[in-house]
Amino acid sequence: MELTAQKEIESVNLEHIAALDRQTVVDAVSRIIDAGTRRGYIDHYRFGIFSNEDGGSTIIVLDSFLQLQAVNNMLRITVAIFLACILVVFVLLRVLSKRAIRPLVDNLERQRQFVTDASHELKTSLAILSADMGLLEDTYGEDKWLESAKSQITRLDMLIKNLVELARTEETIKEDAVEVFSVSEIAQANADAFQPLAEADGKSLTAEIKIKGVQDNFFRPFSILLDNAVKYCDPAGTLYLSVSMRGRNIYISVSNSCAGLDTAQLSRYFDRFYRADSSRARSTGGYGIGLSTAKAIVTRHKGRISNHYADGVITFTAVIPRTS
Repeated sequence: MELTAQKEIESVNLEHIAALDRQTVVDAVSRIIDAGTRRGYIDHYRFGIFSNEDGGSTIIVLDSFLQLQAVNNMLRITVAIFLACILVVFVLLRVLSKRAIRPLVDNLERQRQFVTDASHELKTSLAILSADMGLLEDTYGEDKWLESAKSQITRLDMLIKNLVELARTEETIKEDAVEVFSVSEIAQANADAFQPLAEADGKSLTAEIKIKGVQDNFFRPFSILLDNAVKYCDPAGTLYLSVSMRGRNIYISVSNSCAGLDTAQLSRYFDRFYRADSSRARSTGGYGIGLSTAKAIVTRHKGRISNHYADGVITFTAVIPRTS
């Protein structure tokens, strides 16, 4: 179709587009002019505007219905194939991943079972040794070597109990074991239990209870962190327990004064059998299992635990998602 310099229709050629009448073409030309572009689409028609030497314009319109339909069909097929591939990959990963990690799961189960079985055997031997030591003490009286042997038997018994507890805390939580409880009551109970022990050493323990949470049994993490704080707090130092909620998370913080701490070792405090220094371990009987147990309990509740040291105070912080 030809346009004059004033954008008026001069002539229309409908030989190659039989499906359109003159009025439809006039309406289409008006829409093309209003679009303000020299190339584009009007419905399924592709148009182009070309200038003439006399100042007028020539508008060429092509019916692109079949081409656009082919493109849309190809797009739909591509999206369908893409979604099908994602579904197949998801199913394969779901099926094969269980088979791939099954040896690891079985290995972990065998390790836990080994710890449990070995602990029973060791406890039986320790019970016999303890009885023998008692008979020797009754026969020969008190002796420093017998006292040393009894002390080592006590430490081994405690170590075995800690190992069994650590193995059990790494097991998955059963749904029927989950219940609603008050975090503040657990924190207050632990604070009350450790208050006399801290005061006996001239240390002060402060507990700040703010909220209630919904989680599994947190008694052991509280007990472990407070026991660790009481043991390693400076003489006449200060301990602080705080439980609070920020957003959807529960924050449990236990801090104590501890001057001269080696900050390079902080990241290893949650390692099993870690000893910051041998003299402290001998005096307190620490094996690093307690903090490992606390970390295992927090981790299996989808939380995280960390520590940091600043201004002579070490702080252990556990962050656990609150269940709605």
